[in-house]
Amino acid sequence: MAAPIPAVNADVVVVGTGPAGAAASALLATYGVSTITVSKYGWTSRTPRSHITNQRTMEVLRDLGLEDQAVALASPRELMGQNTYCTAVAGTELGRVRTWGTEPYRRADHDLASPTRMCDLPQNLLEPILVDAAARRGARVRFDTEYVGHVQDDDGVTVTVADRLTGVQYDIRARYLIGADGANSKVLADLGLPIEGQMGVCGALNIVFGADLSPWVAHRPSVLYWVIAPGSDRGGLGIGLVRMVRPWHKWLAIWNYDVADGPPALSDEEAAGIVRMLVGVPDLDVTIEATSAWTVNDAYATQLSDRRVFCLGDAVHRHPPTNGLGSNVSIGDAYNLAWKLAYVLRGQADPSLLDSYDAERAPVAKQTVTRANKSLGDFPPILAALGLLSTSDPDQMSTNIAALRDTDAASEQQRGALRAAINSTHYVYNTHGVEMNQRYTSTAVVPDGTPEPEWQRDPELYYQSSTRPGAPLPHAWLARGRQTVSTHDLVGHGTFTLLTGNNGLCWRQVVEDVAAKTGVSIAIEIIGPGQATEDPFGEFAAVRETTESGALLVRPDHIVAWRRQAYDEGAPDALLEAMTQLRG
Repeated sequence: MAAPIPAVNADVVVVGTGPAGAAASALLATYGVSTITVSKYGWTSRTPRSHITNQRTMEVLRDLGLEDQAVALASPRELMGQNTYCTAVAGTELGRVRTWGTEPYRRADHDLASPTRMCDLPQNLLEPILVDAAARRGARVRFDTEYVGHVQDDDGVTVTVADRLTGVQYDIRARYLIGADGANSKVLADLGLPIEGQMGVCGALNIVFGADLSPWVAHRPSVLYWVIAPGSDRGGLGIGLVRMVRPWHKWLAIWNYDVADGPPALSDEEAAGIVRMLVGVPDLDVTIEATSAWTVNDAYATQLSDRRVFCLGDAVHRHPPTNGLGSNVSIGDAYNLAWKLAYVLRGQADPSLLDSYDAERAPVAKQTVTRANKSLGDFPPILAALGLLSTSDPDQMSTNIAALRDTDAASEQQRGALRAAINSTHYVYNTHGVEMNQRYTSTAVVPDGTPEPEWQRDPELYYQSSTRPGAPLPHAWLARGRQTVSTHDLVGHGTFTLLTGNNGLCWRQVVEDVAAKTGVSIAIEIIGPGQATEDPFGEFAAVRETTESGALLVRPDHIVAWRRQAYDEGAPDALLEAMTQLRG
């Protein structure tokens, strides 16, 4: 008779080691939470998949102490931005657009917004960084371990998993469960959480390949080369994508298939043929590394949790890769939830604090999916300008494209229309506002009665800093001795932090008193001349939107939770009241 399987216990079980699950595991472990992470796969992602890593995600990695590792493995912003439209990578170029913050004005916007820089870090390189950090900091990570089901009760969750190597099933008893198991999430399905939208809108094939394309791309460095090749799909309009994975020798090609017919069985020879067609070099030396099929989805969850179970990442926002938001929003979900779980598990917050996860992240899920699918509509004007929507004859399409090089008035008009259409795709690749302008409204934010500031520019394209409660803390460069630091370096690390100026010295005692009454420590940073942290450029004074005696209380996830314009006799009680509300 087999010996009974001993009980396994943890505060939190995380299902999945994708960006959301790996980030949640690393954050929880960093905060000292007992965590078991399971994945049905033998290792993290073996293919590059998501890759655009924006500033908000880099700020999370910076908070975790992982930014340098990420930068060392990533392709820098300088190699990301000349997105090219062409008839083949080695064929006729139709135009370029500067993207991902590389256009000079946008580069300045990015440099002013954050201490970090956007980069290109493929998922198969990002996930191991996070999983390694989780394991080194105490999380137990179990690969080849599949989530089977769960049962909730008043005290916790019993999670059933199966060891895929032995077939043995066993239970893990936890206080909370995180479902970060992707777009086909079984955790979400078991909960029956509502999903709006449509799955399987169209089909796409990924082909990961090795080839030296430097002769055709090194002079116009980019992560994306769009190929518009009439007739390449054996009739009609053929559109594909060649994506840089590692410059300039590893790539990922994307080619469409009819979702109604199901994904084709693609041999390496057939995959190599697609690659050579997209590159435009019939005898290209190419090595096929992997192929896979996926579908474009347009769906998001309107509810992200149920009692003790929370869903993150692609489980709750399912969308095409346009905008490059997927893994970034997934990591944002984890950053939002992890500190709240830690405070509740330590007894420093009421479980009702966890309700704010839905209130804050469900709108982000909807915005991300809506924006990514809306961006698909920015491509047809390019096709129209090329004369590809007025005919179904591939030969005529090719003739219409060739007319771009003519010298008559019609071709001049066509070139102008094409330039305008390509420029309009800024909305596809420049999402600085979507990434950085999140404004939370929930019980985990204490309003200060001020109105929402008016947007000075398009809030999806451009970041606009604010210290109004619910907004991310603005970045400003400061001096700490001989070291230059960001306001972001003063906050986070799983702790509430109060920022004030030279005339706010009285906050020190207030913070001590509030911490004694609540049992929750609050870090305090006084910024100004003669203090440990100084503001030599005046950048903090320019963005704080308070007087020197005022205060910003910043949550562990860099969100301004509470703001006081100036210190007065009511300030001590106001901070105590704020900390009481913020902890549920």
